[in-house]
This record gives sequence, C-alpha cells and structure tokens, in this order.
Amino acid sequence: MRAKKHVLIAIGILALVAWLALTLTQKPTAPQISLSTLEGKQISLESLRGKVVLVNFWATSCPGCIKEMPHLAETWRKYHDRGLEVVAVAMSYDPPEYVRNYTRQNALPFTIALDADGKAAQAFNQVKLTPTTFIIAKDGHIIQQTLGELDFVKLHALLEQQLGTS
Repeated sequence: MRAKKHVLIAIGILALVAWLALTLTQKPTAPQISLSTLEGKQISLESLRGKVVLVNFWATSCPGCIKEMPHLAETWRKYHDRGLEVVAVAMSYDPPEYVRNYTRQNALPFTIALDADGKAAQAFNQVKLTPTTFIIAKDGHIIQQTLGELDFVKLHALLEQQLGTS
C-alpha cells in the first residue's frame, strides 16, 4: 500500500514538472492586429506570417528610440532580403506629424505605423515604455521581448539563427 502511495506521488510530481516545463517553454502568439501605416494603408501581422517580424514601439520624444533607429534601419537593410520585416509602431501620444517628419528626415526604410488609439500597445501586453521590441518568429510566436534599447549584436545573432544562412 505504501509503495503505491509513493508511486502515485512520484507520478503526480512528474506530471506537475512536465506541465510546468510545457507552460514555461511555450511562446505566446503575436496578437492578430492590423496597423495603420504612415501612408494610410492597413497591414496585419497575420499577413507577415512566414517572415521574422521585429515590432518596435517607439516615440519621437524617446532618446533611446531615436538612438536605436539608425541601427534598426541598418538591421533591416542587412536582413530584409532574407525575410525580416520591421514595423516601428509610434505610440498613441506621439503626434503623427512628428512621426512623419522624423521618418522623412531620417529616410527610415521599414514600415512605420501609427497607434493612434493605443490598441496595438494594449494588444502587446500593455506596452507603456519605449522602446519596447518584440521579435516574432515565422510561425507567429513571440520569441523575444526587450524593454529598453536593443543589443544589436545579440539581435543579429538571433536573426541569423531564425533566418538561416543566406
């Protein structure tokens, strides 16, 4: 009887460990949202499936955001042909004209979206601080979230892994 009890306890512990391992290793799926680009077009994250997508929440009033924008542009140029998409989402409090002017003056090559109503930030787990960046794998799962400036050496290593060799 005592042996059965120990076996049942062991099975229970193993089941709990397996459940925890599965829960902790599962990556959340990116929210199914559409964003309005600076040009007024709608772009859905679903339409980018099959590509690695970097979603960067930023503001023209954020020094860290402005500092990393040239590096994001460089990263886009390096990896876009291999399947990287970059979508920079301007926060709802950022005046659209400021975003347009900054984008034009700095010739940003990737998609710039306006989050006028704050729904994109809300959908991405209540983003409030900038910069906040999400890396979405080809299958639509979020594989990395970074609050603050990106470490571009680590980012490029992750992109190399996700995009494969050219």
